[in-house]
Amino acid sequence: MLYAEIEISSFLKARRAALDPADLGLPGGVNRRRVRGLRREEVAQLAGISVDYYTRIEQGRAPAISDSVLDAIARALRLSGGEVTYLRNIAVPRRPGAECAPCPAPRQTVRPEIQQVLDAMAPTVPAIVVGRGLDILAWNTLGGRLTFDLETLAPDRRNTALLAFLDPGARALYPDWEAKAEEVVGNLRADSGRHPDDPRICEVVNELLDHSPSFRRIWEAQSVHECLRGTKRILHPQAGELFVTFESFRLNSDPDQALVTYTAPRGSETERRIRELGALTDPVLTA
Repeated sequence: MLYAEIEISSFLKARRAALDPADLGLPGGVNRRRVRGLRREEVAQLAGISVDYYTRIEQGRAPAISDSVLDAIARALRLSGGEVTYLRNIAVPRRPGAECAPCPAPRQTVRPEIQQVLDAMAPTVPAIVVGRGLDILAWNTLGGRLTFDLETLAPDRRNTALLAFLDPGARALYPDWEAKAEEVVGNLRADSGRHPDDPRICEVVNELLDHSPSFRRIWEAQSVHECLRGTKRILHPQAGELFVTFESFRLNSDPDQALVTYTAPRGSETERRIRELGALTDPVLTA
């Protein structure tokens, strides 16, 4: 299976297909539309550019696209902030013949100072560090047990996307699995837009396209909704039902890495259960 190339063509087609012409005040036309969404000429009209130029952009034949044109297309397609960023990333011309490197990617590493931060939070705050391709690079005691038992996994399987779609326990762990799956794919697609030739991202996407029909369905929808904060419901096999808030913090010195924390309101049942989980994972905390 070849890597699904990050193409501006697929993205723009999917975004215009997702729009309802009526919502934009466009007439349905004398003849019934043969395809869903907007026609190319309608996008071009809304963006204030020629149909020929828009067609060349959508077909990937425009060598250089100005920021003003990209912004006009983004407005015409009503793209979200994350989708605009993604469009800008994939509109940059790729090197001739550029594709995913066949050799394994160098292993991503976390600075010792970041591990110290993780360990300092260990008694009460589950936390992990996520790198390119959604690899889980580091964690503290609670972070390593909040969802999957990271210590027992091979390094190349410690990956948010691979675990969400290929681990047999994922759907039981996440009662709202479909929402979790869409969140993961949105984050992975945003990451692929930033690093279209990264071998690890290509490796992860290839494996999921080959082995997960659910991933393929969501990936081909071309949705880009990078989710850096929110809430999750987790059915932990030991701690029970947990309602946690997660926050992602990009590391300034390591921009391809994000520190992700999971917390619950003080005094809540979830906070109590997380503390109990911490005692189970680190007997020192019970002393």
